Amino acid sequence: MKKNLLLTLVVILVSSLLAGCGTSTSPSSASDVKEPDTITIAWLPNNSGNDEKALRDEIASVISKATGKKVENKLTTDYAIAISALESGDAQLGFFGPYEYIESHAKNSKIIPLAVESGDSGTLKDALYHSRFVVKKGNEGQYKSGDGYDIDNMVGKRTSFVSTSSTSGFNMPAAVIMGKFTKQDKWKNLTKDAIAQGGPGKFFSQVLFAGSHQLSLFNVLSGKADVAAVDDIDVMQYVELSQGQDNEPGTVYTVKQGADAPFDTLVGAQFVVIKSIPVDNTPFEANSEFLSQKTLDEITQALTSDQVTNDPKIFVPKGAKGSLFAQPHRFLKVDDSWYDEMRKVLGF
Repeated sequence: MKKNLLLTLVVILVSSLLAGCGTSTSPSSASDVKEPDTITIAWLPNNSGNDEKALRDEIASVISKATGKKVENKLTTDYAIAISALESGDAQLGFFGPYEYIESHAKNSKIIPLAVESGDSGTLKDALYHSRFVVKKGNEGQYKSGDGYDIDNMVGKRTSFVSTSSTSGFNMPAAVIMGKFTKQDKWKNLTKDAIAQGGPGKFFSQVLFAGSHQLSLFNVLSGKADVAAVDDIDVMQYVELSQGQDNEPGTVYTVKQGADAPFDTLVGAQFVVIKSIPVDNTPFEANSEFLSQKTLDEITQALTSDQVTNDPKIFVPKGAKGSLFAQPHRFLKVDDSWYDEMRKVLGF
């Protein structure tokens, strides 16, 4: 009798486990994800201009062919709107900076990276872009330190950032400022929030948030700010290297002839890099709560394909108009752990 009861319990237990295995699918499996008929890609303000329309349309076309679904681009004028769209599921894909990705993933682990642009090596080892502090040519002498430049004299300046959500346009520059100045008694309690505020007694006399890297650079070139935080990839199509090596302190860039707005009135204007900070490349990211693993795989395989690598509407010669992705790069698959080092730097 006892043996029969024990056998019955074992059968029930095994049956329960097998049933559990059958229903415990991954969050993004086809069985428990109700995908929208149309996939939406959210773009930050930096990438929402007409000058990158052909790029956005080509990316959408690649994803549409890979998934068999209609794909739409959601353009924004505010970082928070773009990020919120992905987090809420109104958009299922986005192309945001590492800080934005890490912050979203911390809120919701269903937000995952799919692929990033490689470096010149075609690998992840140099898959970097640069956050930079820049000043208008002629003002760089205020930041000289020995044979180079330093940010010691930034205190009290009028400064332009991009957005408090921007990786290279605020969070990495703010991390560098805190790393240097909190060692001084006067600024030992300096915080990111305090850096974002300007005024008497504050670190900066005035702080502007331009909303995009292009407009942050415009602020310093037009004299609205003394110093600006600007990345390299979002402005490279408007400027050309005039002196030095890309992204090194002391390097001079000049606004090109024929540059599109907002630089069309500033042709010939020059700026100088006084501080450069390497940043892990930006991911194409997805909200896997709304896309199945099959669809995520199809998108990743398409983006990392040789066909996309050789697509002249996506990867263009460095400095050419129309795209922020440069030859000879390609997209490479990544997972969340690739951003672990940046998490430490950014305090997550």
